[in-house]
Amino acid sequence: MASGWNRRAFMRGAAGVLATPYLSRGALADDVIKLRCSLDTAPSHPRNQAIVDYLDKIDEASKGKIKSEVFHSGQLFADLNVTKALIQGQIDMAAPGTWTMTGLVPDSDFCQLPALYGHPVNVFRRCSDGAAGDLVAKQIEAKLRSHILGHWLELGYENWYTTKRAIQTLDDFNGLKVRSPGGAGISWRIAFVHAIPNVTPWPNVPLALSQGTFDGFVSTDESCTSAKLWEAGVRYSYADHQFVGSYIPMVSDTFWSKLGDTERMLLRDVWAANIERYRTMSAKSQADARETMKSHGVAFVDPSAEQFAADRARMVAAQADLIRDAKLSADIVKLVSDTVGSHS
Repeated sequence: MASGWNRRAFMRGAAGVLATPYLSRGALADDVIKLRCSLDTAPSHPRNQAIVDYLDKIDEASKGKIKSEVFHSGQLFADLNVTKALIQGQIDMAAPGTWTMTGLVPDSDFCQLPALYGHPVNVFRRCSDGAAGDLVAKQIEAKLRSHILGHWLELGYENWYTTKRAIQTLDDFNGLKVRSPGGAGISWRIAFVHAIPNVTPWPNVPLALSQGTFDGFVSTDESCTSAKLWEAGVRYSYADHQFVGSYIPMVSDTFWSKLGDTERMLLRDVWAANIERYRTMSAKSQADARETMKSHGVAFVDPSAEQFAADRARMVAAQADLIRDAKLSADIVKLVSDTVGSHS
């Protein structure tokens, strides 16, 4: 895949992150702590590449104390179900998208607020890495009985993709069946453009798309490329950067309870040392993926700054319904509004 990450570059990029070992060498076999991680995207996907790289570093730095295993492509759980598996201790680690957790933690859908629509990623990051993200993290840890490892792994801008109808403005979505990855916020935006929401787990998207179950969907260039969705009929993209898709890395309480303070610090420190590199690599992967899609005949439309502003204003005027439907708290709405407003 043209946009795949170079694994050798990963290993060179952070080989010197840990100056001293956290744990003693030669941990006994009986002391090994197994870590099973579930991801529902393909091994070539940026999330998978980042998590595999991270866990390789954990395995190495722990000197055999922690032994990880990653299950790709939904072999164990789809992201829509993995939070339940975390709660029940059926899996040790996952990095679900914010949109898949809204049933348990509605405030995780704050990225859907119109104030963030079409803005550069640094505006969103002030929220996710700041007070809004901290509030969501506390709610997730309580509801999902888990521990968040650090700042969120950004997938990139989420856009619209269609098979038969080229989109020039949001009005062109009228009447289309559009797949949502989940979450009330995305469904609200689909309804806002007078399309019909359809929720389908990501592993089932290629077949459903080729069978005409829906006419379009919300995703990213990289996700489309890693699944080669042009083979399933994707021909057009309306690249409106409607929100920044993010994955939240977490481990279950059950797994966390097996660790000592040293291992817990190791998990957090290795993530902190690598997250900015993972974000940079993901952004490059998205840019490369767009070029790959174009080479396979996918046509892109990029809204103008004036179009972004006009559509954002329309959404803000209607956001009361979004806040109600998504069950967003007054606290999260204020935190996002204040953060965006203070940097606009």
